[in-house]
Amino acid sequence: MEKVVRDGKVAVVFSPQFGAGWYTWNLQNPEILFDPTIVHYVETQELDKLETYVDLKYPDLYLSGLGDLVIKWIPEGTEFKIDEYDGNETIILKDQIKWLVA
Repeated sequence: MEKVVRDGKVAVVFSPQFGAGWYTWNLQNPEILFDPTIVHYVETQELDKLETYVDLKYPDLYLSGLGDLVIKWIPEGTEFKIDEYDGNETIILKDQIKWLVA
C-alpha cells in the first residue's frame, strides 16, 4: 500500500467531524487512509478534484463528509486504530490503549 512519508511520519486521512466516517464507513477500501492522491487533494483543499478522483478510483465509496477530511501525521511503524461514533472518527495509537486485566 503506497503511503506519503515525511520526516519519518505517515499521512493518515480521516474524518473527525460528526456525520459520516471516512474509513469506518468504507472498510472495504483501507487504502483510502493513505492514498497519496487523496493526501495531496486534502492538503491543497482541492475538493472538486478530490471528489472526481475518488469517484473514479473508488466508485463504491460512501462519500458523505468528503469535505471534512483531515490529515494526521503518525510516526512510521506506529500501530493505530480508528474508532468512530456517529461519523466522528478518532485515531488511537496502540500505546494509548490502557488494557484492563482480569
